Amino acid sequence: MEKSYQKLITGNQIYSQTKIFQDPEFFKKLAEGQKPDYLWIGCSDSRVPANEITKTESGEIFVHRNIANLVVHTDTNLLSVLEYAVKFLGVKHIIVCGHYGCGGVKASMTNTYHGYVDNWLRNIKDVYQQNMVELDAITDVRERENRLTELNVIEQVRNLAKTNIVQQAWSERELHLHGWVYGLHDGLINDLSVIHNSQEDINEIYRFEIKSTVKPRKAIVAPKKTIVKLSNAVAKIKNVGIVKPTNGVIKHKNGVAKKLIPQKAVSQKNKK
Repeated sequence: MEKSYQKLITGNQIYSQTKIFQDPEFFKKLAEGQKPDYLWIGCSDSRVPANEITKTESGEIFVHRNIANLVVHTDTNLLSVLEYAVKFLGVKHIIVCGHYGCGGVKASMTNTYHGYVDNWLRNIKDVYQQNMVELDAITDVRERENRLTELNVIEQVRNLAKTNIVQQAWSERELHLHGWVYGLHDGLINDLSVIHNSQEDINEIYRFEIKSTVKPRKAIVAPKKTIVKLSNAVAKIKNVGIVKPTNGVIKHKNGVAKKLIPQKAVSQKNKK
């Protein structure tokens, strides 16, 4: 037991020395503060470390983890993390990341008594209940577990969108919500492409009346194009208008003239 514990202390010393060797200013810069672009809401499973599987460094991802990556509206721990990340750190993206083979998802699919954790897993049972027709139609148990894992992530992203913290941020700036599932079997992330970027992406009953301070984007109007093409010594002017050429000069109706090599006059009728 002492050996397994000492492994952590030794590992920390190696980590520190390696970082200093690579960048002598690494810890000095890290101590100055953090400004991550991402909030990660993931599972507590030891096989899904946020920084490692995304190849990011310390200070790049703000992390909250719990069993089965749940977003529960009564969880003051999660809500505190969410508010701090959104309001004070100003994160641009919130990622809910589950993983295939999640023990919490598997346990929620049974009627086995586990203890206090069953109260927490009830949230996943509710997801199963809401999608029972689809899930019961999947005969392979593992495939059904995987699909419930995905549906659970999608539901947690929706729960994020329903919070006044996220909706307040939407009224002030852009904030993007994402749903991912990590594969333990191949180490790859499956982006579920869950689109929740504004109040319009959730049911009206969950929308708080918050006055938006975001200025609407001005529509970009493309200017009219003036295209001059020379073909068979004929000048064709679009969107401007043209008069009969004289002395090698094309005279536009707007008063702008362009000198060309003298060509035989061509009637307006033949130009069309």
